[in-house]
Amino acid sequence: MDKTKEGTLLALDVGAKRIGVALAGRDVPIAKPLTTLEHTDTIFADIAGLVEDSHATMLVVGFPRGLEGQTTEQTKTIETFVEELKSYVDIRIEWQDETLTSVKAEAELAARHKGGMYNKSDVDALAATYILEDYITEHPGELS
Repeated sequence: MDKTKEGTLLALDVGAKRIGVALAGRDVPIAKPLTTLEHTDTIFADIAGLVEDSHATMLVVGFPRGLEGQTTEQTKTIETFVEELKSYVDIRIEWQDETLTSVKAEAELAARHKGGMYNKSDVDALAATYILEDYITEHPGELS
């Protein structure tokens, strides 16, 4: 059996303060919010722990760009973050465009809560879910 077809997929929406995390199984690739991590001194070990606990075989990381597709300071920050993350996890890491995923997540949560209050951490985890959904949609042959 091909081991790359087992396990789960994790997605990260890396922000300045928090990292939204989403999960999908390879057998039933439906993305769902998993958690939100705070940036701390142990963030890389925390992510490595999630990778191990969820038996993840791939990380999909949201790739930020400007609205015209240009590289931004945030793009460079995330690239540096992922380079350091690679020394903590030994699984495949893929990029996925994250354009407007946070905006979409905020709109969905506002609609769910009828314009009421929701946690910013919920936005991050839901944005990671959209990142993972987009990856699954764009790469269906890699998951079955």
